[in-house]
Amino acid sequence: MRYWSSTPHEDEGRTREAIESIIAEVERGEALQWAIERRDDGRVIGSITLMLADGQPRAEIGYILGREHWGRGFAAEAQGRTIEYAFGELGLHRLEADTHPDNHASTRSLERLGFRREGLLRERWLVGGEYGDSVLWGLLAEDWRARRRR
Repeated sequence: MRYWSSTPHEDEGRTREAIESIIAEVERGEALQWAIERRDDGRVIGSITLMLADGQPRAEIGYILGREHWGRGFAAEAQGRTIEYAFGELGLHRLEADTHPDNHASTRSLERLGFRREGLLRERWLVGGEYGDSVLWGLLAEDWRARRRR
């Protein structure tokens, strides 16, 4: 959770609260969230989320993946399928992402998917007593479709 917008959970209670919050957001129609699992054994290794914008044809995409699974294509596959769903079935026009400037793996992943860097918000997050910046990314459905046709 080095580049996440919260510190690691110190106890099971905090994790339960986080899960309950996610369930409530899904039930209210504010978010969609899927588990990322390994095909070979079905083990859940992360999650991917679309935070829907109230009344707007856009969403923010985010994911978290266990460190031991980084660099093995799991995030890229989950992101690609989620983007297809967002621009296909959901009919969204735009996706956004927010990364920490030092999160080079996520930066490369977003760039490979066609996201464009659109801005920097200085000291946007206060996490563990330290302020951190946010890089904002955007991807339009039209750009995604054009890349897929190539």
